[in-house]
Amino acid sequence: MLKEKLADQLEFLRSKAPPLIGVDISSSFIKMVEIAEVGKGLYRVERYVIEPLPRDTVSDGNIVNIEAAGEIMRRAHKLLGTRIKNVALALPAAAVITKKVLLKGNQREEDMEYQVQSEANQYIPFSLDEVNLDFQVIGPAPNSEDEVEVLIAASRKEKIEDRVAVAEAAGLKTIVMDVDSYAALAAFEMIKGSATGIENKDVTAIIDIGAQTTRVTVMHEDQQVYSREQQLGGYQLTQDISRQFGMPVEEAEVAKKTGGLPENYGPDVLQPFNEKIVLEISRALQFFFTSTQFSTVDHIVLTGGCAMLDGLEEMVAQRTQVHTLVANPFANMALSAKIKPRQLTVDAPALMIACGLAMRRFDPA
Repeated sequence: MLKEKLADQLEFLRSKAPPLIGVDISSSFIKMVEIAEVGKGLYRVERYVIEPLPRDTVSDGNIVNIEAAGEIMRRAHKLLGTRIKNVALALPAAAVITKKVLLKGNQREEDMEYQVQSEANQYIPFSLDEVNLDFQVIGPAPNSEDEVEVLIAASRKEKIEDRVAVAEAAGLKTIVMDVDSYAALAAFEMIKGSATGIENKDVTAIIDIGAQTTRVTVMHEDQQVYSREQQLGGYQLTQDISRQFGMPVEEAEVAKKTGGLPENYGPDVLQPFNEKIVLEISRALQFFFTSTQFSTVDHIVLTGGCAMLDGLEEMVAQRTQVHTLVANPFANMALSAKIKPRQLTVDAPALMIACGLAMRRFDPA
């Protein structure tokens, strides 16, 4: 009974490799990406789509209106034009409790599951009946030959069920449930290399500027060494445009993307907003330096829907004196004939999570 119960609970974060598409349900958009393997370690972007969500469909990472989200996902999937109906979704990092523990190595998976449950009872402030629980062996323990480092992850069942329900409403099947921050870091792996100059030994700050929040994640030697989130994002710029030019918020959102705003938009609205973003990045880096053993950052990678704002990349580089680039996890991938390269470059920073989820297709089974 216990084993069966555990088997039911241990159902997200699993490595699976069926054909699937990555689907990112953000606060403002549903983003889908399909990637194919065209050789060993070689990939091609088959298709992608970004479809806006109605206001307040998703709030603070929670699906408020499953029916509306399902309808938009159905529309996005139709626009994507793929036959694949298996999807990989992601939970917000705030909805997942994670803990790294050390367990004895060289033991059967069944025995490790029992140990995981015992460890989880110590760290999860809910009954295990209320959560979905999973674990993944990261690798050998740093200071012990007999132990392995294991990541335990748990989320309230309703958080997972809501996202699965959205996919079902769209006629899709959820195969993988990941965590958005992990998916973004999987996409970050596609960015590292000689073209960007980013190496594992470097200290790299990933700045994700979304619609509602800006998240700063610092990576070193494939480990997350710092994270900070601030309530500042692209929606504030939309509100600034709305106030400055006396237009409805919906119209301001469209104008922000398509252009056609008055000449004073740049100096009076966009530049002050960029200043706020740069100030938040500078503050986050100072917190990072004072709370860790690190005193420098080698690279800053801008991601999210606001990463391509005019002048932001240059302003961040100038103010921080750190090598700065805009993320493009598809830079080394081939593109299908359906993809417009220039448009993909513009959209790429906002597709980090969807890209990371799409890459779950190639995880070892």
